[in-house]
Amino acid sequence: MTLFDGIYPFYLQQRKVAVLDVSTIIVIVVFLTFTCSFLLIIPGIRGRAVSLPFLAAVQFTGDWETGWVTANTSYKSFSHAMVNADIGLHVGLAGVNITLMGNPVNQVNETIDYNEYFAWNFDADYDHSYNEGLERGLPSPILYVAEKFTTHSPCNMHRQYRISGHYASATLWVAFCTWLISNMLFSMPVLVYGGYMLLVTGAFMIFSLLSFSTVRNSSMCLIQFGTATLHISYGGSFWLTLVIGLLCFVAGITVVVLHYFNLDLLKTFFDLRDDKAEECQEMTEVYVNTHCVNKGLCLSEPPKLNPNSI
Repeated sequence: MTLFDGIYPFYLQQRKVAVLDVSTIIVIVVFLTFTCSFLLIIPGIRGRAVSLPFLAAVQFTGDWETGWVTANTSYKSFSHAMVNADIGLHVGLAGVNITLMGNPVNQVNETIDYNEYFAWNFDADYDHSYNEGLERGLPSPILYVAEKFTTHSPCNMHRQYRISGHYASATLWVAFCTWLISNMLFSMPVLVYGGYMLLVTGAFMIFSLLSFSTVRNSSMCLIQFGTATLHISYGGSFWLTLVIGLLCFVAGITVVVLHYFNLDLLKTFFDLRDDKAEECQEMTEVYVNTHCVNKGLCLSEPPKLNPNSI
């Protein structure tokens, strides 16, 4: 007799490490290709655009909040076996990633090295992913952390992170669109409007950070493993978004100030200066036939007509 797609019940199954998220890898490759192509063609573009393709890439990262803890914890349900492991929590805009790595990796006759992802975006059901983890028999520490983010958990963390993540993602997409518009404007003789759009881009990036940080306004459930507590803090994607948002503000203000106080310098930087001097120089150039000059056949002045000959 078999259950669960050919897996024999009541027998221990070998735990497997979760593979990397294929969709995230595809997004990273696409935006890296876009960046490399943009850097190759930018020398031939009249006007210099501000390249920030990772504005959209941070949508798919999972380290907006991160936390680690080392603890002695039970490894399986209905078992008294204890293991020493590092437990990590990585919160993104569309879900959480929970990591479990043993110290050492090989304990209780198994390889303790897990990386499980639970999504809560529009096309994914977090509770369904959690129930699948229960059926697969994931280790107790992973299920304990994942249970904190389920919809029926009294912590109410699922609703807080899901709503704030959706609003942060939406404002980031708007910032990406305004960045594209600013790049187009920087290729035209309307540089000041490109600066304004950079300011709008920075504003929407800051709005996304404010939206995500609203989860800190509500009480958070403690994630404890015995006496050890897993504390989470803002991760690399959060701080990277903040830095890029501030850079957009600085670049936008610089463009606007130069437009009103030193427009020639601004046009020179973007290679949009007026080439009137060059045009005048080209117009005054005269073609001289050297063969005619050497033979003495050329006239320095046009011939004058004799009125009597008419």
